[in-house]
Amino acid sequence: MNTIKSFLTTILIVVTVVACTKSQNKKLALNTNSTALTIDEKVDQLISMMTLEEKIGQMNQYNGFWDVTGPAPSEGHEAKKYDHLRKGYVGSMLNVRGVNDVRAVQKIAVEESRLGIPLIIGFDVIHGYKTLSPIPLAEAASWDLEAIKKSSEVAALEASAAGINWTFAPMVDISRDARWGRVMEGAGEDAFLGSKIAEARILGFQGNDLSKNNTIAACAKHFAGYGFAEAGKDYNTVDVGTSTLNNIIFPPFKTSVEAGVKTFMNSFNELNGVPATGNSTLQRKILKDKWNFDGFVVSDWGSIMEMIAHGHAKDLKQAAEISANAGSDMDMESYAYVSELADLVREGKVSEEFINDAARRILKVKHELGLFDDPYKYCNLEREKEVIGSSEINEVVLDVAKKSIVLLKNENELLPLKQKNQKIALIGALASDKTSPLGSWRIAADDNTAISVLEGMQKYSGNKLTYAKGTDVALGKIGFPFELEINTNDKTEFNEAIDIAQEADVVVMVLGEHGFQSGEARSRTKIGLPGVQQELLEAVYEVNKNIVLVLNNGRPLTITWADRHIPSIIEAWQLGTQSGNAIAQILYGDYNPSGKLPMTFPRSVGQIPIYYNYKNTGRPTTDNPNIVFWSHYIDESNTPLYPFGHGLSYTNFSYSQLKVKAKGKNQIEVSVVLANTGNYKGKEVAQLYIRDLFASVTRPIKELKGFKLVELAPNETKAITFKLTEKELGFYNNEGVFIVEPGNFKVFVGGSSDTVLEEDFSLK
Repeated sequence: MNTIKSFLTTILIVVTVVACTKSQNKKLALNTNSTALTIDEKVDQLISMMTLEEKIGQMNQYNGFWDVTGPAPSEGHEAKKYDHLRKGYVGSMLNVRGVNDVRAVQKIAVEESRLGIPLIIGFDVIHGYKTLSPIPLAEAASWDLEAIKKSSEVAALEASAAGINWTFAPMVDISRDARWGRVMEGAGEDAFLGSKIAEARILGFQGNDLSKNNTIAACAKHFAGYGFAEAGKDYNTVDVGTSTLNNIIFPPFKTSVEAGVKTFMNSFNELNGVPATGNSTLQRKILKDKWNFDGFVVSDWGSIMEMIAHGHAKDLKQAAEISANAGSDMDMESYAYVSELADLVREGKVSEEFINDAARRILKVKHELGLFDDPYKYCNLEREKEVIGSSEINEVVLDVAKKSIVLLKNENELLPLKQKNQKIALIGALASDKTSPLGSWRIAADDNTAISVLEGMQKYSGNKLTYAKGTDVALGKIGFPFELEINTNDKTEFNEAIDIAQEADVVVMVLGEHGFQSGEARSRTKIGLPGVQQELLEAVYEVNKNIVLVLNNGRPLTITWADRHIPSIIEAWQLGTQSGNAIAQILYGDYNPSGKLPMTFPRSVGQIPIYYNYKNTGRPTTDNPNIVFWSHYIDESNTPLYPFGHGLSYTNFSYSQLKVKAKGKNQIEVSVVLANTGNYKGKEVAQLYIRDLFASVTRPIKELKGFKLVELAPNETKAITFKLTEKELGFYNNEGVFIVEPGNFKVFVGGSSDTVLEEDFSLK
């Protein structure tokens, strides 16, 4: 009996010691936040406590895989992932949202794993969480950096209230190809504008104190070259020269590092024959060493495993080896690191120092987010109810939506509409649609929550407004994710639209792409109006030529017929939750449009890629009809339908008195006088471009190097001054070295990239 008692006592002591040790370890892990230590010291202290498998676990990210508020999975693949969560073999989870669910998974990581290291919770907060701002390409059309920053701030506010602390945004890929569906997710074709917007979005998401519970970590993606996919086909090969890489693709990413972005995401594409996920030149040599990026790099979904399909890795183990050695710190949904890395380290194929470096980077961001101080800091049910959908957030998204609208054309001052005594016909399925305006990348938003154009216009009760659908754009969702069957033959409702158009003073037609026709994996070879919408437009034009065309779309479209025939055209993109209110306020003149295009609109898809900052070539554009052998098409103009930077107002602006002064070595001051010569108060985006006429590496015919958003009352003038420094006057050579060369330059200032007001200057 005494023997049994002694044995049981021994067992009890052992269990108590183990339990105390576990508790002590958790306490140490969660209390590596002593004010006497720096974050780096705290991280090093924690690293010293971790097993190899636990460090690799920090490099593993899983998608949400079970109903976290229900019973835990007991068998199969989900059970294994759940077991990994309890063992501390998961560093992050994505697509877990809502306070209850986030708290549930965080509780497992913090209270059931050995060290209790909290999870970082990621989500695609691309243009808002549940209350949506315009798609990013639309926001870029505002050229209003403060409004863009504020939009990201409220997105972070709402997402953080739902338990999220990391977004996979902003996408800072530059793209010149409107066929590529993901142009809707970026800032357009220009590296200078794209860099400014990248900085604004990062500062909006992250704020000036990442440890606050209303900020979230940002992620610059996709590093690098993803927007240059051949033929505009998503996930396709990228093949670019070093000049394009250094001067067009890299600048927004480098700016992101300088802005303090906490994470990077690598891209699906290959570059120079090496998939970006396994590209050590990109991730270690350039990003981490040359640019001194101290955050961490996450793969895109499954991109480590996809190196097998690329033909770069023979199996998952080799894919894990290549990507870890290349500097990809976290594996999103390839299961490569958690299953293969420990063996690779023991075999000497991956240095444990690389594992330590990756784990340090991830743990550092968790510390900066304040997760070690309070793992549940983002999990407040009361705050979630109070913040999501608040009037404050809706006011911000309405403001940026109005600023994102571009007036492409306005003949005979058809716009703004009169607010009284007009008969207005509103036509188009998109005019009454409450889901499509939300756009792509709106996975937390609910269907039917956008304000439609019809609802927005109905608030102006002084006119007689009649609505007819005319035709459907899409016939419904088929398959997953959200594939659409486009209406290509049903014209049965044309007659109703034609009838109301005949009786109207003005026809407003809302046409374009459905919100799910752009975005990831939604490349198109035909970028005109989908389905039978063009036929509807022409049929209505036959009976009433006073048409205002409102475009809803996620990319530039080829609308050459509309440009020739329709007097007023508004580019209204997909504007998010407050879409209809924003469009109605523009149509009725309560807000004067000020947006400018961040991407060139082609005349024909055959011109793509088309962009304003092209090279002159040895046989440049000429107006001489006797010269045949020059760079051109025989069936289309070289010029775009609407150039980069284009956008009209209900008032008129003029530029004069352009002056250039040298203000020191490689310092140039440019001044111009801007005047409002029309009848409305309005905002103008004054744009400055330069051309380096002769350089060791040929330069584009124009490059955006400055812009200012200026508001003027009628008859008001204002002198505007720009400063050009070495940063604007130089470029990267083919070795990636930034240089400023002496020589002759031109400077251009105006309201778009086709401005002709110019002056010369020289650098000595």
